[in-house]
Amino acid sequence: MRIAIDGPAAAGKTTLARSLAHELGYLFVPTGAMYRAAALAHQRGIPVERMEIAVGEGGRILLQGEDVTPLLPQPELDELSSQLAVDGRVRRRLVEIQRRIAAEGDVVMEGRDIGTVVLPDAEVKVYLWATAEERARRRREEHGGEFTEVLAAILRRDERDSTRADSPLRPAPDAVVVDTTGRTPQEVVALVRDIVLARRGQLAR
Repeated sequence: MRIAIDGPAAAGKTTLARSLAHELGYLFVPTGAMYRAAALAHQRGIPVERMEIAVGEGGRILLQGEDVTPLLPQPELDELSSQLAVDGRVRRRLVEIQRRIAAEGDVVMEGRDIGTVVLPDAEVKVYLWATAEERARRRREEHGGEFTEVLAAILRRDERDSTRADSPLRPAPDAVVVDTTGRTPQEVVALVRDIVLARRGQLAR
């Protein structure tokens, strides 16, 4: 079963996908971390066509066989990954890898174009959303910083993601849109889990 979770920055995708994958026993695939690994590969001079990124248990990221998970939460990689996300060659390479991973077993894959581009035939598609102010508040609580600067960064990322020519951010036509504004992570997980179990029941008939 393939579960696609999309949405803008700080909407709660990673928290939801990680918890859901753990409960269901599926592989958690954080594609945002894969793009940060691509940024690390870029820094190391690894050509796009030779870049090998794999996902291990718990969403750990391997670059050329090396577990680089602890290196990925660097602000410079976050910014560089956002820039690389509009590079068609990088996107095509990562989509190829992501589809290969999904073909090997049950996955919960989160990102910005999973339901529309990477796995358009996923059995469950969820689009998480929250107001920009709510998302900025969450990001500030997690990483610190001035609220106005964090909000401005969120809005810049939204603009870049939604207007890029290659795979712009938008809900898939058949995605369930879930507004996480004012909801706890536990409430969101419970809501989406019910959607997944209902769909799994339909498929089993």
